[in-house]
Order: sequence, then C-alpha cells, then structure tokens
Amino acid sequence: MRRRLAIPLLVVLFSLAVGAASKAEVEQVENLRVTFNADFAPHDLPRQRPAPVKVEIQGQIATTDGTHPPALRWLEVELHRSGRLFSKGLPICSAPLLQSTSTETALARCRPALVGRGSFRADVLLGREVAAIGKILAFNSRRDGKRSLLLHLFAAVPVRFTLVVPLVIGHRSDGQFGTVLRAKIPKLGGGLGSITQIELTIGRRYSFRGERRSYASAACGAPAGFPGAVFPFVRARFRFEAHREIRTTLVRDCRVR
Repeated sequence: MRRRLAIPLLVVLFSLAVGAASKAEVEQVENLRVTFNADFAPHDLPRQRPAPVKVEIQGQIATTDGTHPPALRWLEVELHRSGRLFSKGLPICSAPLLQSTSTETALARCRPALVGRGSFRADVLLGREVAAIGKILAFNSRRDGKRSLLLHLFAAVPVRFTLVVPLVIGHRSDGQFGTVLRAKIPKLGGGLGSITQIELTIGRRYSFRGERRSYASAACGAPAGFPGAVFPFVRARFRFEAHREIRTTLVRDCRVR
C-alpha cells in the first residue's frame, strides 16, 4: 500500500517543483541588485541522447537608491552537465574582425559563425545618465586556442559604440555543472558606461559531415521510471567594480519524451 502511494506522491512533488522552477532570481548586495533569468526550450527531451535546444538568458542590473550602477567587470556562467555546446564544423569569427563595427558590418564579416542574437541597454554618464539601446550578436570563436563565444554589442543612438566580449568555454570533469563560460568585460565609454539589461537567445542548427548538428543541446537526466526531473540549470557569478560580487543559481525542469 505504501509503495502504491509513493508514486503519486512523487508525481505531485515533481509538479510542485516544476511550477516554481521558471522564475528569475533576484540577488542584492548593499544597494546593488541583480535580476537573472535563464531557460531552455523545448523542455521535453530524451532521457540520455542530447537533442537540440535554444537557451534564453535575461539579466538586469540596478541600484535600490537610483544611483548609477557599477560596471560589470567579470562574469562566470556554469551550465548543468546534461547540456552542452557543440561547435565542431562551425566557422570561426575572430575578435579583430568585429572591433568598431556596426551590427550590419559584423554580420557581413561573420554571419557563417552566428549562433545567437539579442538586445541590451547601457546607461552612460554624460553629464547626466543617458540610456543607449542596442543589439547583440553571438558568434562561434576561439581565444588562445580555446573554444569561445564572442559577443558583439552595438548601439547607435544616442551614443554610438561597439563592445566585443569573448567568453572562453571550459569544461569540468565532475560535479553538477559541466560547461563553464568566463569573460572579462571591457570598459564601456572609458568607464562611464554600465550595461544594465540584456536579453540573449543562443541556438543554431547546422550540418557537419553529412549530419544535422545543434550548437546547443541537452538531455533530460531523470532517473529510470520518473517522467522528468528538477535540476540546477545555471550557476552564475557577477563581479563588479569595487570587487562586489553576486552569485545566483537557477533551478529548472525537464520532461522525458
């Protein structure tokens, strides 16, 4: 009798966890507040074999007292080991090709290496705080012989600038998180600017050696007999000027198809 009751109880617990597993996390240190959200689609995945997915990332940086937010200087994002980034066979774009370029010029030079798109907002102190809205392109790349994801940020109004950010891709052999992306963020506007909002979608299907591949893929590592799982999807660290650091972890769910 207890065994029969156990299965429905586990299903109920799983459903409750899923309902709470899609919210953004808000973390605060002193007057600095970071809102971070990340998810993937679809959530219905094979139990063992990785299938194509798209990864969506959203972030917001603000202060509770309305002062100018400090600049983000360093970033680390860890992905659960059931997901992976596969770039073998994809063309490569190098950072020098993107320096001082518009979105259109960056695409003209590196479109074959494109793996993602998005948008951003930056607040720049020019006597007063001015908001600059722009676009993000993500390209497959290499840095110092290692795989990397190259972000190209461009805004034209009211301030024209280009920011190129390489995220080096590494791997961990043990633990819950397998893929690690790290980046040192260049100064924006001579140190007068701070990125305050970002939205980015990463994912691309392509062919390599006659087979269909996906830049981002994932499996649903639920135990045998379970319809799905809840797991720590992303763990992130944000380091700002004055060495203030904020950490957060996002829990997400998957369903076995």
